[in-house]
Amino acid sequence: MTDRLQELAVFVRAAESGNFSRAAGELGLSQPSVSRIIGDLETRLGARLLLRTTRRVVPTDAGRVFLGRARQVLRDLEEAEDAARGVDSLDGTIRLAMSVTYGAREVVPVLPRFLAAHPLLKVEMMMSESRQDLVLDGVDMAIRLGRLSDSGFGARRLASAPRLVVASPAYLRARGTPRTLADLPAHDCVFGPGGASRQGWAFRRGGKFVPVDVDGRVRVASGEGVIACVKAGLGIAVASAWMCRAELAAGEVVRVLDHEALEPTEVHAVFPGGPRPSAKVRALADHLASVLADGDGV
Repeated sequence: MTDRLQELAVFVRAAESGNFSRAAGELGLSQPSVSRIIGDLETRLGARLLLRTTRRVVPTDAGRVFLGRARQVLRDLEEAEDAARGVDSLDGTIRLAMSVTYGAREVVPVLPRFLAAHPLLKVEMMMSESRQDLVLDGVDMAIRLGRLSDSGFGARRLASAPRLVVASPAYLRARGTPRTLADLPAHDCVFGPGGASRQGWAFRRGGKFVPVDVDGRVRVASGEGVIACVKAGLGIAVASAWMCRAELAAGEVVRVLDHEALEPTEVHAVFPGGPRPSAKVRALADHLASVLADGDGV
């Protein structure tokens, strides 16, 4: 049984890392040993699980199915060990994927208390403005903003982030301050990721959406970039409150049209392994849900 668990662990690391040598280094084995273990596993199953190239290994269709099941077996074993040790003895590494802006501004500041409570845990943060392949990258938990796409992943709502219309004082001095939604089309707008698109902005009045056609010459693919553009006076933008809390406090940007309501952005934890994440991942999700308060004011 121990050999079969080792097979699973070696296969999972090889599939996730895409490289036999890297998996060998992480597991304290030789590269030939990893190759032999994978080969023996494929022979026993009668199926090719990994396609080998000169640069990387990639799961086959059968390998992807087996990868999900193998992860679940290892996760169940880890959870059983965690239960025996107790929650204060959680250990191992949590692979956490999220955007650079949200991670830096919201998650990193609240990690010290979590790690202090669980001294045996480590967190490996994969921060990118592009969507990662959560399965191939071996992600334990991802933080996603906005509406979730349908998938077989498990998910948990963490918070609801208010969205604001913001501009720099310099821009407003030069171009005037919009007083109503009808004033927006005459202004330069900065477009960011997610819902702030070139198709217009949608405000909410009395339970109904009010679309407003807006235009602008600047589009940026990150939340941090949106705020930088607003501070530089390039235009008006829609931003989640967490994106500009510090800049609002410093007076570098100000709210406009604050009597108008925008749909908040939902924040979810997504679990690629399914609806039953491991105890260590649940502990992190619990912590984030407790500190990322709904209706976070500015």
